[in-house]
Amino acid sequence: MTASSNPCGPALLRWSAQGGPDTWTKLAVAYSAGADSTALLVAAHALWPGRVVALHVHHGLQAAADAFETTARTTCDRLGVPLHLAHVRARPARGQSPEDAARLYRYRALADLAKSAGAGLVLLAHHADDQAETLMLALSRGGGLPGLAAMPDHFERHGMRFARPLLEIPAGALRAWVECSGEPFADDPSNADLRFTRNRIRKTLLPAWEACFPGFRLMLARSARHAAQAQQLLDDLARIDLAAVGEPPSITGLQVLSRERQANVLRHWLRSGWGVVPTTAQMEQVLNQVTACLTRGHRIELKVADGTLRRDGGHLTFGRPTRAAPI
Repeated sequence: MTASSNPCGPALLRWSAQGGPDTWTKLAVAYSAGADSTALLVAAHALWPGRVVALHVHHGLQAAADAFETTARTTCDRLGVPLHLAHVRARPARGQSPEDAARLYRYRALADLAKSAGAGLVLLAHHADDQAETLMLALSRGGGLPGLAAMPDHFERHGMRFARPLLEIPAGALRAWVECSGEPFADDPSNADLRFTRNRIRKTLLPAWEACFPGFRLMLARSARHAAQAQQLLDDLARIDLAAVGEPPSITGLQVLSRERQANVLRHWLRSGWGVVPTTAQMEQVLNQVTACLTRGHRIELKVADGTLRRDGGHLTFGRPTRAAPI
């Protein structure tokens, strides 16, 4: 099977036509050596020879990681694509899942590798199945619009641009091409571990949806885009309201707004300023206290995520506990 039949090629061309890579930009591909990122790397290299570099992050979480790196080296040597490697110890913090810890370490490492390689953009191989799983996971947790928007097709993190040009391509199409092409790839054994929620969704829910609603992946991707558009409007409104109530937010300024707009502006303030996403129960407590704050002596001190929301004079402030420096 030839590179021209790679389903990533048309997707990359569509993405490029919509404002993809600048003509001067060196492109990086986040290359795990799995089937999906292998198809993406081969297609990007075929379209933009000499401009593509591969980034591989060794997480050190499983014995198979060494085999992933070996496969990555072999493929990149054969293609003539520069390979940039990072070894990280993605150990989860207390209360943090291994998947979340690995993701945080991975994005930091990818951004650092891309900068050192002179790349201005990192392409990710997330596909339609990944998007469907993300949306189903958000639904199972009662997620709001940010969760239902699932994965954005582009974003910035750690000073680097990232893009997901394959969100409308089913995983089966990518794997079928790689298997027929003869390109070597590595299967992650953790993908078969049903202790992970995503794997249970992949093994049980996605086949059931496919049986009942053929083509559901594109429909869920469309729903995620609608949710993302709605969230963008709410973010625009939050910025307008935040400009009116000030930073940190004025309590009397908040009280002028409806309860829904109070929640929207506070969520935006906490997320954009502190990287904090309060739970529904925490936000309800905050709104109740804002409503009840009618006297000088009214005290507000509420736990929100890993910090505390407090009243300071006429404003709300957020802070995290300071950790003592190691001796």
